[in-house]
Amino acid sequence: MDSNYSKNKIEKNKFEKSLHLIAASSMVVFIGVALSKIFTYIYRIIIGRTFGPEVYGLFSLATMLLIFVVAFFSFGLPEGLVRFIPFYRGKNQKSEINFIIKKTFSILISVSLIGCILLFLLANFISLEIFHNSNLIPFLRIAALTIPFFILANLYLAILRAYEFIGIYSFILNFLQNFIKVGSLLFFIIIGIKTNIVMYSYFLGILAMFIASYFACDKYVKIVISKNLNINRKKEITNGLFSYSWPLTLLGIASFALYWIDSFTIGYFKTVADVGLYNAAIPLAALLMIAPDLIIQLFFPIVTKEYSKKNFKLIEQLSKQVTKWIFIMNLPLTLIMLLFPGAIINLVFGQNFLAAEQALRLLAFGSLFGSLSIVPSHLISMMGKSRLMLVNILLMLGLNLILNIILVPKYGLNGAAFSTMIIFVLLSLTYIIQNYYYLSFIPIRRKMLSIALVSIIPLLVVIVLKRLITLNFLTVSLLGFLFILLYAILILAFGCLDKNDFLIIKKFRDKITRKN
Repeated sequence: MDSNYSKNKIEKNKFEKSLHLIAASSMVVFIGVALSKIFTYIYRIIIGRTFGPEVYGLFSLATMLLIFVVAFFSFGLPEGLVRFIPFYRGKNQKSEINFIIKKTFSILISVSLIGCILLFLLANFISLEIFHNSNLIPFLRIAALTIPFFILANLYLAILRAYEFIGIYSFILNFLQNFIKVGSLLFFIIIGIKTNIVMYSYFLGILAMFIASYFACDKYVKIVISKNLNINRKKEITNGLFSYSWPLTLLGIASFALYWIDSFTIGYFKTVADVGLYNAAIPLAALLMIAPDLIIQLFFPIVTKEYSKKNFKLIEQLSKQVTKWIFIMNLPLTLIMLLFPGAIINLVFGQNFLAAEQALRLLAFGSLFGSLSIVPSHLISMMGKSRLMLVNILLMLGLNLILNIILVPKYGLNGAAFSTMIIFVLLSLTYIIQNYYYLSFIPIRRKMLSIALVSIIPLLVVIVLKRLITLNFLTVSLLGFLFILLYAILILAFGCLDKNDFLIIKKFRDKITRKN
């Protein structure tokens, strides 16, 4: 009896500690992501307004190709480290950690140089034969020189994340590199240098990220060199790493291609203007992916470590709680986008883009389901089933393409948005079913239904008020604030939060009180 009580108490303490770590890291990541978004928009606005649409287009093409090459030549190995380092840490296998880091570094330093040389040599061909623009050549050559630093920076950042140093990880990834990009671009403009300075500033940002992540790893991550592993064990670790990581390369490219397929089919069947309208709705709907990104950075290393210890009950509790947090944060934002898509688009992009308001509604609804698929997809990844994840994405991409071919000619960008909404819903359901099959639980709390029902009341209030007043920036802002206020009050009043939620709120309140 006493032993069971002690065991339950230990599990409870570990669960509460893990929840607190995830919540605390999400606040740090939130600040980093907010700064990242601000600096990214400033950076792109400066480029567009100072150098015009052609340079902005060349920069966009060069960075798109750069990210593609980096993703391809990384082989998914940095993402592999985020799984295997916590897994070996959970088993206290220090020799395996030491070997897997050294092995990954030696591979990435070689292939990054190959990627650099290939893009540099192919810059002429890509610029002249594919895009028919010689001005793209210097952009691609500078992008090529960026590749080794970009890939190695991702390696060191992955190690920091695997060791749960989320604060320094977020600072380097979200703030430092973007600050350097903006700062160096402004500096070049002020001193009068104008030739290729956009790509030089981008290069300096990546270089700063590489240097900072290297020194952060050197300072915070202490790799203990222990006994050498035999050849068979080294082969086993290497094979396991590659078996898990290589599908992630295609997975990353395939995930990136989801919206690309929409834009391609719209451009093929409709006009470039329609593509522009659709790409006004995409970044707004993508705001719903911020909430899971805040939480998942530390969630994945924690559950992977616990998976290696076979603490399935803890994984189940954490997964359900984290999914509930994502739902609480994203539901009001989704409903606001459903109510005021035109006002939001007008505020951000202007009246010329109002034709995208129905597409924004569809994408927002789909993105809510997409955000709820993040936790179950990471649980599949936790188990090492990256090939299954790749199959899921490839099937959804194929279905998305088929639906686009059917719907876009008749319904335009709304057809593409409807297709993507269906894909997000199906993908979320697929991951949930697979979670139940492999882990025997669904990462959803019953109280999420109560939260959804509670949200109907402020939704009806705002719908009635919307019909009674003239909509402008001020009234939409006030209605949005009223909705969130009523939503928060009703969640508290109807007991939608549990003891774990109040535990986290109390710890943050105590922390703020102590600081004051």
